[in-house]
Amino acid sequence: MGVAKVIELIGESNTGWEDAVKDAVIKASETVDGISGVEVLNLTAHVDDGKVVEYKANVKLAFGVR
Repeated sequence: MGVAKVIELIGESNTGWEDAVKDAVIKASETVDGISGVEVLNLTAHVDDGKVVEYKANVKLAFGVR
C-alpha cells in the first residue's frame, strides 16, 4: 500500500478557473515530483469595475511519498 501527501494551493489566472487550476499544478510540479491528482475545493474571482479580472482556484494536490 502506498502513502500519499496532500498539499493545498491557490492558482491564479486572468482568463478562467480552468487555467487557475492548471497554474497551481504547473507551478507545484516545478518542485514536487509525481503529482497524481488534483481536487478543486473552491473557485473565486476578483471583480474590478464590474468585470472579472482575476480567477482563483483553491486546490489540493496529491503525490506519492516513500
